[in-house]
Amino acid sequence: METFVAARPLAKVATRRIEDLPGPRGLPVLGNLLQMDRQALHRSVEDWVGRYGPYFRFRVGSRKFVAVAGHAALAALLRDRPEGVRRAAKLERIWLELGLPPGVFIAEGDAWKRQRRMVMAGFDPTHVRDYLPSLARVTERLHARWARAASRGEDIPLQPDLMRFTVDAIAGLAFGAEVKTLESDEEVIQQHLDKMFPALFGRVMSALPYWRWWRRPADRRLEQAVVEVKKAIEVFMAQARARLAADPALRSRPRNLLEAMLVASEAEGSGVDDTDVAGNVLTMLLAGEDTTSNTLAWMLYLLARHPATLERAVREVAAAWPDFQLDHERLDRLDFIEACAHETMRLKPVAPFIGLQLLRDTVVADIAMPQGTIIWGVMRHDGLDDRHFPDAAAFRPERWLAEGDPAQAASAAKRVSMPFGAGPRVCPGRYLALLEMKMCMAMLLSRFEVQSVAAADGRDAREQLQFTMSPVGLRMRLRERTPAGVAAS
Repeated sequence: METFVAARPLAKVATRRIEDLPGPRGLPVLGNLLQMDRQALHRSVEDWVGRYGPYFRFRVGSRKFVAVAGHAALAALLRDRPEGVRRAAKLERIWLELGLPPGVFIAEGDAWKRQRRMVMAGFDPTHVRDYLPSLARVTERLHARWARAASRGEDIPLQPDLMRFTVDAIAGLAFGAEVKTLESDEEVIQQHLDKMFPALFGRVMSALPYWRWWRRPADRRLEQAVVEVKKAIEVFMAQARARLAADPALRSRPRNLLEAMLVASEAEGSGVDDTDVAGNVLTMLLAGEDTTSNTLAWMLYLLARHPATLERAVREVAAAWPDFQLDHERLDRLDFIEACAHETMRLKPVAPFIGLQLLRDTVVADIAMPQGTIIWGVMRHDGLDDRHFPDAAAFRPERWLAEGDPAQAASAAKRVSMPFGAGPRVCPGRYLALLEMKMCMAMLLSRFEVQSVAAADGRDAREQLQFTMSPVGLRMRLRERTPAGVAAS
C-alpha cells in the first residue's frame, strides 16, 4: 500500500510574516510577470516551489500572491470555505462585469449555500443513474464520428472531438437538449464556450484592465459569445419549464439536472431564482466541456505511451462489456479505467492551481496571513512528490488499486491528490465526470484499436493553461476492432 506523509497545516502560533518569506525578485510595476511562461503560468510557479520551498511570495503587476504547495495546508484552507476563505475576488468581478449570471462556481457565502442545495438536488446518485440513456446516445454519436475517421485512415483532432462529446453530453444530461455538435463540423454553442474560459483567465491574470478603456477584436468576440450563450441558456430553461408543465410527474422524477434545479428552486424557502438557475446552467456548460474533455485527452495520451497499461484497460473492458450493452452494473466493474482516470488527474490535473482569498486573519503553517491575502494554491506539487507517491513521475494506475483495501488506498491518495478540490466546495459533478470518462473509454477500447496519440510535432505534449490546463494539439489515429467477442451494437 502507498505511504502518505501527513503535515500539520495550521499552527496556533505564528513565527513568520509574509514579508519573511522568500521569493523571486521582481521588477517595478510588472513584478514577476516577465519571469513567467504566459502559456503555462502554473509551471513557472511549480518551478519556484523547487527553489523557494512550499511557501513563498511573488507578484504579478500590483497583485501580491502567497504560494502554498503543501497538500495538508491546502486541504485545511479549502475546508475553511466559505466562511474563512473564498475564491479570489477579481474572478467574481470580471465574471459579473461580462454580464454572466453567477452560479455555484462563482457565488460566495449564503448565496453559495442556497445554490449548492439546488445543484446537489440534480447530482444525487439516483438522478445521475437516470441520465445514463442520454449519455449512451451521445456516446454512440461519438462512436459514429470516430468510425468514419478510422475507415478513412484520418487523424482525429482529439480535444475538439472530445469537447463536442462533453458539450453534447452535458446538454443532454443537464438540460434535456439534443445539441448534436458531434454530427456537425459547425461547432455552434461550442465555438462560443471555447472563447470564454481563456478570456476570463486572461483578464484575471492581466496586470491592467485594458478592456475597460480599449476593446480589441478578441474582446468583441468574447462579448458576442456571452450574448449567444445566454440566449441558448434562455432556450434550455424555457424548454425545461414547458416539459414540467406538460408532465407534472417530472417534478418528482426529473429527467435531467435543469428540471431538478427548477423544481428545487420553486420549493418554499429555496432562496434562489431564475438568475441563479441560469448561472448554474452556464457553470455546467463551461465546466462540463473543458474539464472532462481535457482529462480524457490526457488519459489517452498517457495510455498510448504505456502499451502494457493500455492493454490491461482493453482487457478489463472486454471482460466487463463484451457486447457494449450499457448499464451501471457493468460500468461499476471498470475499476482499472477509473484508476487510470485518477492517475491521469494526479499527473495532469485540469486545475493545477487554485486562487483563494482570505476572509479573516489566518495562520497557515507558522505564517501569519492577514485578511485579504491572495493565495496561489499549487495543487499538483505533492501529487508529484515521491514521499507521497513512490516513483511519482511514473504513470501507474495500479497504485489506486493497492493490495489490501483498495478503497482505503484510494482514500489516502485522494487526501494528497485533489483534482476535484476538497472541503464543502468539492466539485458537485465529480461522479458525473467519472461516469462520462468511463463511458467514453469503454466505447473507445471495445470498438477501436488505438494506433497512436501524439502531438502534431512528435514531441511530448505541451501543457497550456487557459483557466484549465490542456494538452496542445493532440491527434489520435484509430482502427476499428474486429476480433470475435467484441461486437459493435
